[in-house]
Amino acid sequence: MEIKKQTSLRGEISVPGDKSISHRAVMFGSLANGTTRITHFLNGADCLSTISCFRRMGIDIEQTEQEILVHGKGLHGLCAPREILDVGNSGTTTRLISGILAGQNFVSELNGDASIQSRPMKRIMTPLLSMGADIVSVKDNGCAPLRISGRPLHAVHYNSPVASAQVKSCVLLAGMYADGITSVTEPVLSRNHTEIMLNYFGADVTSDGTTASIIPEPVLEAKDIKVPGDISSAAYFIAAGLLTPNSEILIKNVGINPTRDGILRVCRDMGGDITLLNASDDGEPTADLLVRTSSLRGTTVGGEIIPALIDEIPMIAVMAAFAEGTTIIKDARELKVKESNRIEVMVENLKRMGADIEAADDGMIIRGGAPLHGAVIDSHLDHRVAMSFAVAGTLCEGTMDIEGAECVNISYPDFYKDLYSLGK
Repeated sequence: MEIKKQTSLRGEISVPGDKSISHRAVMFGSLANGTTRITHFLNGADCLSTISCFRRMGIDIEQTEQEILVHGKGLHGLCAPREILDVGNSGTTTRLISGILAGQNFVSELNGDASIQSRPMKRIMTPLLSMGADIVSVKDNGCAPLRISGRPLHAVHYNSPVASAQVKSCVLLAGMYADGITSVTEPVLSRNHTEIMLNYFGADVTSDGTTASIIPEPVLEAKDIKVPGDISSAAYFIAAGLLTPNSEILIKNVGINPTRDGILRVCRDMGGDITLLNASDDGEPTADLLVRTSSLRGTTVGGEIIPALIDEIPMIAVMAAFAEGTTIIKDARELKVKESNRIEVMVENLKRMGADIEAADDGMIIRGGAPLHGAVIDSHLDHRVAMSFAVAGTLCEGTMDIEGAECVNISYPDFYKDLYSLGK
């Protein structure tokens, strides 16, 4: 796909529903008693993989353009799937559903695309095995496909070596089927959507610092859920609005959970003009974001903020290339095991555009201000990479050609249409 420069971006936009919350709404609705109604659900490929997996385990899920109806069967209502559970490209589906499957009374197998088959699953296998789970990497390489033979589980207090909401959620979900209180302690706090939503459904989840604990055998009751706009999707329009001359964009109803709002903090550190309007704190906090053109400067991104913006780092790297001064991104080794090795991929492609950038073991160093030009970009079929360079293409001279541009369907099927709708 070819992307061309825009001279100004103005208007109002609503980004798709939050991917993390959409996944969890379907999963927890399936384990609840009664019908859960989900609005503003993200109809991207990853979340549709979650729906497909629970349908294969006997859950009736109705889809229309306006809503998703999940007819839950309770904590022990899932049935043995007749087929392999296809998780597609979704790491969230794979890791969270593994915690649920570990406590069932049937055998299941999870598999997905080539990317999923290379992504690390030992990080969830280790705590699940400590709980007495029977989970096996079929190829004995610590990756999918995974075979899970459900059985009664033991409660543990797991000290996670990584700050990962997927690991934490996997353990907490397995803890619903354990014989006592299960806890997870992280090195720093990761996103807490699981804790918030499980409590909303009726579970007893407590948080103390970086430790989350769950009491087993909760009775979950169906709920209505309005999914907020995904801040990870909003990040591309935040960056475009800040960097494009004469621009003002209003992004409606975006989730601003403090465990996810690192992109806002970094943009402000760089000198970005972002105003929060109509803020609400009903369950998941939300606000409208008013973004205006700003002169950005380099900054340092690292430490405890990394889990709050890990998915936004590709976009931050592009912003840094257009900013004045040096930006250092560190403590972000997790980028190496996303849909692509995002350190290598961002460095490789930004260099093609003429950026002064080098890779570090845990991040990258970007010396901004160099003249950038269009280039042929290899997305490596990574939706975050493709969208980040689409924004870059609206800012630089010449034409940007993104290979594998259709991979944005994973999280934002209408991304290109929405981006061009703001052009003047």
